[in-house]
Amino acid sequence: MARHIAKTLGHNESTADDILQIFSNFDGRFSRENLSDHIAAAVPGTDSRALDHAIKSLDRQISQYVVADQPIWSDSADSAAFLDTIDELTATIRDWTPMAAADKAVGASLARAEDLIQQAVFRLEDEFRMLMERGGESFELNRRRRRDGESPAGNHWFDSDEEEDEDEDEEEEEIPVAQPLTDYDVVIDALPSGTINDLHEIAKRMVAAGFGKECSHVYSSCRRDFLEESVSRLGLQQKLSSEEVQKMPWQDLEDEIEKWIKAANVLLRILFPSERRLCDRVFFGLSSAADLSFMEVCRGSTIQILNFADAVAIGSRSPERLFKILDLFETLRDLIPEFECNFSDQYCLVLRNEAVAIWNRLREAIRGMFMELENLIRRDPAKDPVPGGGLHPITRYVMNYLLAACRSRETLEQVFEDSVNGGLGAKDSSASPLSVQMAWIMELLESNLEQKAKIYGDPALCAVFMMNNEKYIVKKVKDIDPKNSQLSALLGDDWIRKHTAKVKQYHLNYQRSSWNKILGVLKADNSSPAATANAGGKPMSAKEKIKLFNSQFEEVYKTQSQWVVFDEQLRKDIRTSLTNLLLPAYGNFIGRFQNSPEAGRNVDKYIKYSLEDVESRINRLFQGGSGSAGGGRK
Repeated sequence: MARHIAKTLGHNESTADDILQIFSNFDGRFSRENLSDHIAAAVPGTDSRALDHAIKSLDRQISQYVVADQPIWSDSADSAAFLDTIDELTATIRDWTPMAAADKAVGASLARAEDLIQQAVFRLEDEFRMLMERGGESFELNRRRRRDGESPAGNHWFDSDEEEDEDEDEEEEEIPVAQPLTDYDVVIDALPSGTINDLHEIAKRMVAAGFGKECSHVYSSCRRDFLEESVSRLGLQQKLSSEEVQKMPWQDLEDEIEKWIKAANVLLRILFPSERRLCDRVFFGLSSAADLSFMEVCRGSTIQILNFADAVAIGSRSPERLFKILDLFETLRDLIPEFECNFSDQYCLVLRNEAVAIWNRLREAIRGMFMELENLIRRDPAKDPVPGGGLHPITRYVMNYLLAACRSRETLEQVFEDSVNGGLGAKDSSASPLSVQMAWIMELLESNLEQKAKIYGDPALCAVFMMNNEKYIVKKVKDIDPKNSQLSALLGDDWIRKHTAKVKQYHLNYQRSSWNKILGVLKADNSSPAATANAGGKPMSAKEKIKLFNSQFEEVYKTQSQWVVFDEQLRKDIRTSLTNLLLPAYGNFIGRFQNSPEAGRNVDKYIKYSLEDVESRINRLFQGGSGSAGGGRK
């Protein structure tokens, strides 16, 4: 309207002044300052002067806010007027910039306008920071009120561990911080909606003025404090170097891993999504600024948790660390989708990629722990024999280790899915990589046990040792406990049948090496000269045979009563088989001896052991020294 009137009435400065005077008198809303640039646009020859006039007018308006002692956003009318003035200044700069190259006076005026917009943005930055801080304080006060009476039970995950001062005059409020919880379906509104709207209006102006990075920096510096304090309250030690993590005693490191798991879940499932939501609301329509702000807010906390996981991954690969490393691996695996969701923009690509890389390093660490287990088995020395041919500690350790590991079968399948190695001794290409790995470890264990068995020297004791350990292995694999059944599923029924047959073969080897010589003495004929010849090489008499049996049986009993068979059923089976093998032959022998002419009247003088005595002593074998080594009948 002003332009139209100016063009109609004339083309001189007095006309413009007259129009401005008329409108300003007509309505206060039509001030000279607001209309001068529009009039100037319609009056040729007044461009630079009008721009200069407009900038001076805007300078007066902006300056009164820039130098104000009170927060501008403490009064909604002031904040609205300040934003309108900035909008006008920004529009003036935008509209006049094309003419700056052709008119030096316009360029000089625009330079002053740029200085003015910078002053305004500095004040906006201060106001933005104050709104962030006041909004956090308001949230904390509301949180306390809800906690004290209004919030439902169980929603106190934001409670502070420290005692809180209830004095309303307290100047400094604690930063609200997160506490561990198990339900991650939570979204935090860390700032009031009104504050978020005000922040959004400021952010729009700062981005439009070319100060988007500065706005993001102010925003992120405020919100970063919240996250860092939350991580601290969740229990993680801050700024631990990789060397410090690796030198930490294992028990302490286990505790840190537990804290890490809880903290990582809270961060990725609650705090980061909430920060993403807040960024998107504050920087609505300003996606680049939102992405940059979110990255700067979360980068420090993300690097902290990733550095810890990485330090663990590249640390010791001692086999006993497997189970906690599996927990760490599983947690990070489950959080990878959260990383991809939260850090989906270009600024966060490095964080997302680093999370995946560390997860893969944890995978390699787990594989390395199984390699260390293999080396442990290979290097376990065959020095001191286990007393009585009992169960070797390496057997117990390896089997219990594998059973515990296979409770995480799904995870281990994932770990080994790409690690099939032809050197593992797999014969069935259809077997899963984890099955191949388990079969290979079992093969190494058995090979190690065979070497240990050789140090006994006595073939019978060697067979007892292998029978004991093989039985323990099979029993553990066949364990019907659902928690332990995974190893059985991995090795398969054929493996179980094969190794059950091995137990039976060791049993037969034991009988042959221990009792065949005694059975030869009891035979009715002299078909076995080595067993039935006397010192002169002549066939033994019945009296000599029974004396030989008495001495051999007593020696075997005395020796084998010190041996051990750990499995009760196996011990019972061995005794039963010995009873069935020995008693009929011994009974027949005694019957023949009693009826022979050389027995005479003092037959009982030669028969030291009755059938009951023999059976009783057989039933006291393999008890590790608890049986009696007494001589004759009582």
